[in-house]
Order: sequence, then C-alpha cells, then structure tokens
Amino acid sequence: MDGLLKTIESPEDLKKLDIEQLKELAVELREFILKSVSQTGGHLASSLGVVELTIALHYVFDFKKDKLLWDVGHQCYAHKIIAGRKNVFSSLRQADGISGFPNPEESEYDQFTVGHAGTSIPTAIGMALAQQQQKKNDKIVALIGDASIVNGTSFEALNNLGLVKRQLLIILNDNSMAIDPTVGSVAKYLSKARLSQTYEDLRKTTKNILKHMPLIGKSVEETIERIKKGIRMVLPTSRLFESLNIPYFGPVDGHDIPSLIQLFEGLNHLDRPAILHIYTKKGKGFSPAENDRPRFHSTGPFEIDGETVITSSSRKKFTDVFEEHLVELAEKDKKIIAITSAMCEGTGLGSFRRAFPDRFYDVGIAESTAVDVAAGLAKGGLKPVVCIYSTFLQRSFDQIAQEVSLQNLPVVFCIDRAGLVGPDGPTHHGMMDIGFLRMMPNMVLTAPSNETELKSALEFALTENKPVCIRYPKDFISENNKESPGCSAAFKLAESVTLKSYPDSQIAIVNYGSLLHEARQAQTKLAEEGINVDLINARFAAPIDENIISILSDGMAIITVEDHYLSCGFGSAFLEKVASAFPAGIPRPIITIGAPRKFIKHNSRNAQLMEAGVNADKIVQAARSIDSQKNK
Repeated sequence: MDGLLKTIESPEDLKKLDIEQLKELAVELREFILKSVSQTGGHLASSLGVVELTIALHYVFDFKKDKLLWDVGHQCYAHKIIAGRKNVFSSLRQADGISGFPNPEESEYDQFTVGHAGTSIPTAIGMALAQQQQKKNDKIVALIGDASIVNGTSFEALNNLGLVKRQLLIILNDNSMAIDPTVGSVAKYLSKARLSQTYEDLRKTTKNILKHMPLIGKSVEETIERIKKGIRMVLPTSRLFESLNIPYFGPVDGHDIPSLIQLFEGLNHLDRPAILHIYTKKGKGFSPAENDRPRFHSTGPFEIDGETVITSSSRKKFTDVFEEHLVELAEKDKKIIAITSAMCEGTGLGSFRRAFPDRFYDVGIAESTAVDVAAGLAKGGLKPVVCIYSTFLQRSFDQIAQEVSLQNLPVVFCIDRAGLVGPDGPTHHGMMDIGFLRMMPNMVLTAPSNETELKSALEFALTENKPVCIRYPKDFISENNKESPGCSAAFKLAESVTLKSYPDSQIAIVNYGSLLHEARQAQTKLAEEGINVDLINARFAAPIDENIISILSDGMAIITVEDHYLSCGFGSAFLEKVASAFPAGIPRPIITIGAPRKFIKHNSRNAQLMEAGVNADKIVQAARSIDSQKNK
C-alpha cells in the first residue's frame, strides 16, 4: 500500500490532509476497495459510489462522539477503512475477520449492526430524542439511499421527524439503484429530477445553498426560499419533502469533496432536522461495476484483466434451477405472475422479466406490499409467485398472516437464501422462516433437496389451492443429490419419500431440505461401521407426513436434520406431532439436529454448518449414540 492511504489509521489522520490530498485519497480508496473485494467478494458497487461522501463526512464530523447511522450498510467499506479497519480489511467477510456491514462489536464508529433497509432514519430519530431528553448535543447523521427512503419504515419515520427539536442531518444518497434499478412513483419522481439536472445545475445549487446557509437570526424556511429564487426553477424534489414540512437542500454532486465539506460544516449548525439530497454514481471508478451495477451490487471473488472481469464456477445453484423452470412453466400457464421486492436478479427472476415483462412486478423495497399485491392477484384468479429472500420475508409477517393465510389464498412463496448464507452473516441468514410460517393455518411448507425436487415442488405449489412456501438455500446443487429414484417422485401434499432403507434398520434419518447430501454421507459412513439406517426425505414441514411418526411404533428411532434454528423448526414441529400421537410417552429416541438459538457470524456456508453442528459427522454421532443404547 502506497500513497496517502498508508498514513490513514483513523479519521484524525484524515483531518490533517488538504482538499487536493483528499481527492487523491478518494482514488486510492477506490483502488484499495476494488483490490480487496476482488479477493473476498462483497458489496462493491455501492461502496465505490460513496467514497467522496464518506471522506467528507469523516472530515467534518467526529464520529467517536457524533453518530453516523447507515441504512442497510452495503456502502460502508470506505468508512471501515478510514475508521481503523484498514489493516484487517483483507479479512472482510472471512472467518474471524470483519463483517461486510457496520458492526458495533468491531468499532466505536459503528452504531448498529444493520443489513435491512429503512432503518437509519427511525433509529436516528430515537438517538436524537435520547440526546434531547438528556440535553446532549452530539451531532447525528443518517445516510439513506433512494431505494430505501421509499420503504414504509422510512416514510413512517419522516412522518414523525417533527418529534425532533434539534440537529439531525439526513443524507439522501440518490444513485437510482438498489440491488436492481429502483422502481415506483417516488423513484420515477427522483429520476425525473435527476435527468433534468446538469452538472452545472448541481454546482449552481451548491453555491446557492452555501451562499444562503442559515445564519443566526435567519430561519431555515427563509433560507430555502432564497435558495429557490437563486435557481432558474423551483427545485422539483424539494416539493416531496416540503409536503412533510422537512427542510430540504439539494440536489448536489456527491463526488465533489470540497463542496460536500462546506455543506456539512454549514448544515452542522442547524437546530432542526434537514435533508441533504446528493447524486452519486454506483460503481464509480470501475467501469464494469458502473455498466453492470446489479451484478456488482454483491459479488463473489473475481479476477480483473484490464476492464474484463473473470469469474469462475459454472456450477448450478438452486436459484438458477428456479429461474429456468419458472419460465418453462409460465410459457404454458399465462396465469403465473412473478413479484419481488427490489431483488429481481438476486431471486432469479431476470429471465422471467425479460420473457414476460407484463406479468412481472417489482414493488421496490416493500416486502409487505409485495405480499398484499400477491394476495390481490390470487383473489383475482391468477397464480402469483412471490420471490423474496428469507431474511427479508420476515418484514411481511403480518401481511402473510392476514391477507394470505387467513384468506387461504393460493400464493406461492419462493423463499431464496433460506438457512445459513455464508459471508453476509447474521443480518442475512434465513433461519426463522419455518418457525414463523408453520404456525399459520392453511400454510403449506416444503423444502426441496435438489434440482429435481425444486422443479417438482414448484409444479406442486402452482396446482394447490392454498398458500405454499418453498424454501431453498444460497448454495450450489450438490452433485450427490442430483440422481435418486425417490427424489424423482412427484410432490404430493404431506407425503415424504424413503430414499434408502434396510430390512434390519432401527434408525431413520429424516432430512428436511437442502442438507440431503449430508444425510446421505452419514448413512454411507454408518453402513461402513455396520449401523444400517434408513434415509427419509420429509419434503414437508407443514403438514408433516403422519407415516414418519408411525414408524416410531415399529421400533424405529429418528434423527431429524434441517438448515434452520432448532427452535420452531422442522424437528420442533415433528416433536409436537409425536407428543400428540404418543401421550403416554415416546416409544423410541428422537434426536433433532439443527442450528442453536444464536446469531452465527459471517464465514463460508460450510464452516457455518459445522459451527451449527449440522453436518454428516453430527448425524453419525447421533446414530452411534442411539445404537449404543440399543446394545446396553
């Protein structure tokens, strides 16, 4: 590492540089982030877009005592590097390394562990009110993107901004992108304003704001009116926030370090909440990311050959199988509609959108709305398929319960990123979906184990006249799971399949979902030790196949396996059914294998499964334990 960056160990070092040096530092920071992320993977494009903004924020504020709140946190890499984590940045998202998101356990410069959208403004309001109550005056800055600000929690927070009677700066980082291009009326409104602004307009706006920055004796309202009069037309985006009675400044160039510093120094002294609207370019400085921002929103490791990015692995993922088969089914059935929440490419709906643009709906970062729209579509006689990551589906719990489960509507939920997700860590693990969904009446929960089963599960779900959930991981299809006669059987409600059995077996491994390869490895290893066990693929967590419960009466012990928390998961559901079926006592041992009730840190998915105790070795240990009891 050469240049100015090697001298930056903390924000205090940043403050020693002059403006021209800060510009040089921005270039070095981009190069450093790009080189690191190409090795580790991570959220590249968003972090490249806010380098100048991050430098200016740390130059003006002292975030050891002042509070900086990130929304989602995808764009925090430059912040981490400046705020003391430069020398460990190569460990980003790695085992025992730093998180890809803000994390207070790592640094006093981070306030919340974040990973979901729409949180920065409401939590900033809470922190401002805490300052207000205790008569403190630490500065508070909330950063939010144009995709996140349209989230329901963000608008609810803006509606309550009047509670704050002190400084609170909200920075709207407008780059017209979430994971995919932002959608919806507000996004179009912001986009229209963006397209109407030339670079010279942004410079003029900045000059006017600085010229009329509120001084003692001059109100914020008077300042804003004077700013407007100094510009050719009334600022179009200001109307949106003025209607909520929120002082608005902008839009300004988010890559102009000198102007940003002056703006922050001036707005630093406001005695009320205000919004500063800035324009940035996602992926700035790396043309592949600028030209293909969805791909580089979150990326695995890659090689750079000039301006060409080389990635490895042609292995098929669960998401790939879903993407291909949904299009095949939709070609035959015009009633199939796809819905997502700002994650078209991530959930594998890109091909569907291109093939059937009039049957695809992206509602933006509004999972609750996605579910309610799907309920309306189902009520209208169509077949909506809602595709949302497990961790984000949690945000729509009430809508699933009220508008889908209660109404018993045939909505298909394709729950991607279910289970442990690897480097993104605890904010993105999908470890709760079985628990909060299986308690809802009418809901059918299924989990395919491989490519064949995922296709069959989707076909099954689209023919059921009730809500069906299909969960699958962010993972490659295991080669060991591809071919199996049992897996090729069509999905039938509440029917499991026995994949391999032995006449003398007294133990059955009951797998639910994508860990079938671990269960199969365990069965093979146990057979080598002379312990024959049956292997059953449960397929359904709600309703559970009664035939699995009945084998307890036949003298079989059972080991359940799942990629979910043990609390409220498949094993828990199975034990509930068994307790009801055998009130006098369970005739044979049952061991449930799943993740412990704790947040599991970022690592590779395989390492996380080992940490959670969900792998072939643990299954083998459980079977040995049961077998040893038999021989006593």
